[in-house]
Amino acid sequence: MASEQQVRQYLAYWFQLGKRLMTHNGKQAIKLNSVIAGDRYSDEFEACWNLVRSPDSGDCYIEGTTQTIQELLSPEWEINPCARCEMPVPMRSVGMPPSECPCSDLPSWPNSEMPQPRSPVSTPNSLQKIRDRLSRSSQ
Repeated sequence: MASEQQVRQYLAYWFQLGKRLMTHNGKQAIKLNSVIAGDRYSDEFEACWNLVRSPDSGDCYIEGTTQTIQELLSPEWEINPCARCEMPVPMRSVGMPPSECPCSDLPSWPNSEMPQPRSPVSTPNSLQKIRDRLSRSSQ
């Protein structure tokens, strides 16, 4: 079962590659300008997440996919790396897997020449972990 955090990360990564979120059963498309703000998701992303979680939004899904966000939050689905591009993709825990990764319609993806999508990073926490590793290796 995909956790809520995994589904949020799935959305954030695909937004960073320019994918749109289809809402209201595919009648409205949302494209975010900002996904990450320092060590957290942007306010724009958080507002979009709240929209996705609202029952008034109807079925919501990433452009190029057929699995709704609500489906991904059910026990039937997991989020795993794509075999082609390593981006997060939904896979059924039971039954047949989806036929394609959302990367299939991105002509320049995968692209190892550009920065990869990422999750927010807490700089103080990251620096503390580096310091701890260096302290352990010098002992």
